[in-house]
Amino acid sequence: MESFWMQLCGGLLLMALVMSATWWLGKRWNNFSIVDSVWALSFSLVSGFYVLFAEGWWLRKVVIFAVVSIWSLRLTYFLSRRIYSHHPAEDSRYRTLREEYGANLGWRFYLFFQYQGVSVVLLSLLFLEPLNNSTPHLTVLEWCGIAVSLVSLVGESIADAQAQKFKSNPENQRKVCDVGLWKYSRHPNYFFESMIWWGFYIAALGTPGAAYTIFAPLFILFILVKVTGIPPSEAQALQKRGDAYRAYQARTSAFIPWFPRKGD
Repeated sequence: MESFWMQLCGGLLLMALVMSATWWLGKRWNNFSIVDSVWALSFSLVSGFYVLFAEGWWLRKVVIFAVVSIWSLRLTYFLSRRIYSHHPAEDSRYRTLREEYGANLGWRFYLFFQYQGVSVVLLSLLFLEPLNNSTPHLTVLEWCGIAVSLVSLVGESIADAQAQKFKSNPENQRKVCDVGLWKYSRHPNYFFESMIWWGFYIAALGTPGAAYTIFAPLFILFILVKVTGIPPSEAQALQKRGDAYRAYQARTSAFIPWFPRKGD
């Protein structure tokens, strides 16, 4: 138990340093959007740190680190490309925060970045518990969870690729992306992102005492559905595409993929 808390404190220190450096870069580049890609990358960094000091079975540590890193690095690449393509313009969330923070902008953003680092460490408890599991075999729950996460990762990658291909066609500039997976869900990328975390949780259930980490997938689900995922995406789409997007909303599931409503 003492080792567990030392690992957790080490993770907090690591993230404090990472987010301090990220804040410095964001301030220098005058673009605080970079915290999004660093947040995604941080899961690889923290899980790698835990692997070095965790006391679990070596193969379990390798498998967990590999799956987490594949997800983390893919998301980092995807977000980094988006941020770079928009630079020097910031994401609307950070432009809003600039207005809100006013004269205290630098210090408030520093605290905001530190909060992001703390969130990484708390969510990574989902990995830290299994990484300290010394049972010398993977359970059925662990295999099932890994499978759910990997299949969902493929689904998210396909959804992102389909949206990118659709948007890259100049003829679709004012159209709503309703092809492929987007025909069955208005946000298949968010759905699969949530399922990746539920897969992580199913795998964590193979470790005694790790059931409490259910807060992690529930938090991700809440953020995607109620905060920084669907709401701003829908608002932006309605502003740009108006009635065409309203028709899309009327016939297409918001989150969980399902068949379009008949007659629409």
